[in-house]
Amino acid sequence: MLKGIDPLLGPELLAILRAMGHADEIAIVDANFPAAANARRLVRAEGASATRMVQAILSVLPLEQFEPVAAFRMEVDGAPNELPPVIGELEALLRAAGYQGPIGALGRFEYYERTRSAYAIVSTGERRYWGNLILKKGAIPPENADRGG
Repeated sequence: MLKGIDPLLGPELLAILRAMGHADEIAIVDANFPAAANARRLVRAEGASATRMVQAILSVLPLEQFEPVAAFRMEVDGAPNELPPVIGELEALLRAAGYQGPIGALGRFEYYERTRSAYAIVSTGERRYWGNLILKKGAIPPENADRGG
């Protein structure tokens, strides 16, 4: 255990989050997602919901600020504009973390394809359908610096 670090962020996941570079992506996926078949690096967190895991990750991960979209969800099959309650909860967590951009929507197979190039996938125990989110890591600017580089 570490002070100030969410206990859901175990050693393996902390190492992955720290090793990720600017614009690398991490996918937090539900229990039905084919994570093992798609992951370059896989962290299993079956005891946590997707919302709880996203909350933990956002406590340490800066989100991309130089691109218009830093978060992506999976569209509901046959109803791409439908926003399931789990997505509303994830959006609230993003807003609480200071993210003001949109949540991009990807079709199921487009989402699968994008996760294959993600730095890592965190497979949660989320049982609600469509409880999937990709986050794009941002950069932390030097102290007393503007966003110019």
